[in-house]
Amino acid sequence: VQLQASGGGLVEAGDSLRLSCTDSRRTFSNNAVGWFRQAPGKEREFVASIGWNSRYQNYADSVKGRFAISRDVVRSTVYLQMNSLKPEDTAIYYCAAYGGSLPANSPRYWGQGTLVTVSS
Repeated sequence: VQLQASGGGLVEAGDSLRLSCTDSRRTFSNNAVGWFRQAPGKEREFVASIGWNSRYQNYADSVKGRFAISRDVVRSTVYLQMNSLKPEDTAIYYCAAYGGSLPANSPRYWGQGTLVTVSS
């Protein structure tokens, strides 16, 4: 598994962005995948996760109803659709793959981050 996150940028409050997490080795189709974020001066926090077949999805309370995680097995890509963005969503967003088909314990593989900045 080799992950690469993309799609970050500078947007205004209320705007939308879609982040992508692609496995260049195309081997994570059976792995759960999660998105995490780290804001300046804060610890990294969980955002959302998705199981291998997309039936399992979980979200942090702070993003429920605004963010949606999905995956495209053919493209070996997991997406994070972020709507109604708020300044407090500003952070570096990381994708990570777990060792199994559901998100248990800590992720095993991490990609580099992509910066999301939301202006007020």
